[in-house]
Amino acid sequence: MLFAEVVQVSATVAATRSRLAKVDALAGILRAAASSTQAPAAVRVVAAFLVGVPLQGRFGTGWRTLAQLDAAPAAEPTLTVGEVDTALESLAGTSGTGSRGRRGELLGALLRAATADEQNFLLRLLTGELRQGALEGVMLDAVAKAADVPGEHVRRAFMLSGSLSDTAAAALHGGPDALAAFALQIGRPIRPMLASPAESLPDALTELGEVSVEYKLDGARIQVHRRGQQVNIFTRTLREITTSVPELVELVRALPCETLVLDGETLALTDEGRPRPFQETMSRFGATSERDLLLHPYFFDCLHLDGVDLLDAPLTERQAALQRVAGPYIIPGVYRPSPDEAQDLLAAALAAGHEGVMVKALDAPYAAGRRGRSWQKVKPVHTLDLVVLAAEWGHGRRTGYLSNLHLGARDPDGGPPIMVGKTFKGLTDELLAWQTEQFPKIEQRRTDWTVYLRPELVVEIELDGVQVSPRYPGGVALRFARVLRYRPDKEAADADTITSVRALLPAREPGDSAPDSGAAAGEAADAGDAPGPDSAG
Repeated sequence: MLFAEVVQVSATVAATRSRLAKVDALAGILRAAASSTQAPAAVRVVAAFLVGVPLQGRFGTGWRTLAQLDAAPAAEPTLTVGEVDTALESLAGTSGTGSRGRRGELLGALLRAATADEQNFLLRLLTGELRQGALEGVMLDAVAKAADVPGEHVRRAFMLSGSLSDTAAAALHGGPDALAAFALQIGRPIRPMLASPAESLPDALTELGEVSVEYKLDGARIQVHRRGQQVNIFTRTLREITTSVPELVELVRALPCETLVLDGETLALTDEGRPRPFQETMSRFGATSERDLLLHPYFFDCLHLDGVDLLDAPLTERQAALQRVAGPYIIPGVYRPSPDEAQDLLAAALAAGHEGVMVKALDAPYAAGRRGRSWQKVKPVHTLDLVVLAAEWGHGRRTGYLSNLHLGARDPDGGPPIMVGKTFKGLTDELLAWQTEQFPKIEQRRTDWTVYLRPELVVEIELDGVQVSPRYPGGVALRFARVLRYRPDKEAADADTITSVRALLPAREPGDSAPDSGAAAGEAADAGDAPGPDSAG
């Protein structure tokens, strides 16, 4: 299969806003890959290329480094998908003394064999700029269509395998039976179940019926696997951090079981037992973590215990297993509470410095990787996880610092993030310095006033609400947005969608008129940093 076919499909997907059109185009190329002489390997590679993450993972190569390579494009497309994958495999395996030069030679040879369009695709693939969060979901729909299998079977296999490429190959070459063969495997992380925001605590209690209510901690999500004395600990993005958290490993080894998979949170606490800032917890996950800052685990779900998979069991069974194995480390909560008991728990959580509570339906299975209504989060303020699209240079005391942030919501149909507002509020001197140092590392382009970024960073924003506005392409604007924190534990694929943002619009009564554009612009402009060309909004 020619690499040019993949490049053309990528262009087709990028050129349309229609989810159905994207799915059709992707399904077509997957069928072609499945029928090629390179199948099933071609299916794995094509799926990986089109979601912007090659099988070899991220290369950490900067755009400027690649752009400096002297590589005149080929006149005609001759590269095959297999040849490109082989070249990337060689590139990924090059290390040690002299590796920089060898990598340059490999990249130069690959780019010289590529046409101009193929070169552009490769440059964006290698620098991570093809990665579009929601495209993963669109690709799963395309796999189901190409293989003519139920979408739910594809999504479940992906959640359990953690590999979109493996899931695609199984679907197109083995069908439902091959997809059903994927199962929870100790030591291989699965995608975590996610919660949806609730309108209020009473609304969540009414909607879900019999529930458990537990603290919503201001910590970092962890997934713990154990087989005998072998322990693996993963973040919410499935990155392994076992060597960074020895105190958690020791604790899990002491639990009364042989095999185990737990879902939970971990956080650092003050001497008074209150949560430390989120950034301090996340600092423990780095290569050079501060070991004096101990982490405390709080588990809230048990997905496997001593040979029994519990993913499909109701929450009542999973919580019973959790009580048996991890009693001292279970997150604070109440079981089948009255409305008053639930409200008391919310008050206690907030008083202890936590974010709010989680309300969970007792009859619901663990929907790995899904954000459904069976889990709902109740918080006293509106927050959104948004993608940082750009930053403007500050003025006054912020002169010389990248300040005012351009914020985007995820497009659920696979397009680029959709801008919904700007803000500089909540940015401390420390964050301003960090932004100014880090943002140029993921810079796409710049003007005199603004540095535009690859859509990779997620920031948590507190806001008073949203309003209708013609200023931004999504038709909505944030009201009085404030930066709470960056979320290094999340990727762009985890950001809130434009649908979630629009859901915060106040309900309009019959006969109400939409706010005029002047009012919308005026409130949005409250977030601006300076009276420059990009400061309003």
